[in-house]
Amino acid sequence: MRELDIPPLWLVIFAALGWALGALAPLPLPLGREIGWSLAGLGVALMLTAAAQMVLMRTTFIPRRDPEALVTSGVFALSRNPIYLGDTLLLAGLMLLWEAPLGLPLVPAFMAFITRRYILAEEARIAARFGPAYAAYCARTRRWL
Repeated sequence: MRELDIPPLWLVIFAALGWALGALAPLPLPLGREIGWSLAGLGVALMLTAAAQMVLMRTTFIPRRDPEALVTSGVFALSRNPIYLGDTLLLAGLMLLWEAPLGLPLVPAFMAFITRRYILAEEARIAARFGPAYAAYCARTRRWL
């Protein structure tokens, strides 16, 4: 069961809730689709870029696995969690694409959920592994943005 408890599953669940809100009470916004496509595209690009950086550094991007390297450059200089940030941007974009602005409160709820369920434990593992280097990284780079 633990192998199924992965962030993309929760992204799909939160997105499905937003889609349902959009289907039940669609509320188109001016430029909503254009902004939605932009956010979704940026989110996917951020996720792919971060994953590629991690692969190039020969470390894992799979939650609950111990990292082999501390990645702090590129998109990781913008956010300590660029893949989760990409998920969040994608979710926000989908809400606008699906004319579900009533679902936008799901975005910060998703962020809080992911932080509690994954990020805090990941940060503890990384801190234990990389100590002062990770502490210095945390001092200069925010968790989300």
